Amino acid sequence: MEKVENKKSISDVLSNKKVKYIVGTVLLSGIGITLPRIFHILAGSSAGAIFLPMHIAVLIAALTFGILSATIVGGSSVIFSYLLTGMPSLARLPYMLIELVIYAILLGLLSKKYNNYISLITTIVLGRIIYAGVLFAAINVFGFQTYGISVIASIKTGLPGIAIQILTIPLIVKLMNERLNLKNE
Repeated sequence: MEKVENKKSISDVLSNKKVKYIVGTVLLSGIGITLPRIFHILAGSSAGAIFLPMHIAVLIAALTFGILSATIVGGSSVIFSYLLTGMPSLARLPYMLIELVIYAILLGLLSKKYNNYISLITTIVLGRIIYAGVLFAAINVFGFQTYGISVIASIKTGLPGIAIQILTIPLIVKLMNERLNLKNE
């Protein structure tokens, strides 16, 4: 009889950390596309600016899987959301992409040194400051067109979304890490 020791079972493959990261990144990218659409359907066209649903998937990816995953989630969410739904608008797309990548990098770096709450709050504050600098440079240095964007107005409008992020994302990440057994591999 031939030994079958070299064949891996499906549960062995699914327990592989790399597989979890890839599947998690793909699923969070899908959430990054779907969640904003759901918010727009349920709460109207301004729901994205108020609840910041596209940020949620990126922030979860950064805390769960790291910078690369979060950057992929942010980039793919923005691009595929635009291609599938026309949102964000083409004028807003590059700015949204830059904003999400800023959050992905900051949170991915900060979460290596600090707990999830401190990392998240610091990312939200520093992310807005860096994003304001990027907007300033894009508009005033490089002469890109603005579409009425204002960091201060976006912070005021997005306060409900920021509150939701601070209250829920660390809890979601904790559950994901426990259920997926990511920290012990």
